[in-house]
Amino acid sequence: MVQKVIEVVGISKESFAKAAANAVAEAAKTVQGLKWARVAEFEMQIEDQKITEYRATTKIYFDVKH
Repeated sequence: MVQKVIEVVGISKESFAKAAANAVAEAAKTVQGLKWARVAEFEMQIEDQKITEYRATTKIYFDVKH
């Protein structure tokens, strides 16, 4: 078996967890057979000394069909 890995950046105004979930949900719209996801990086946008946006760069793994 072979798996392919793609990177998707999820964004949320609420949390890192929701940002990661948004990345998986977006990938699921066009990719079948998602198997694993790993958050590779967290980022926050800051305005006026407050966090305004969470970003989760997520590596998503899925099986490649032969």
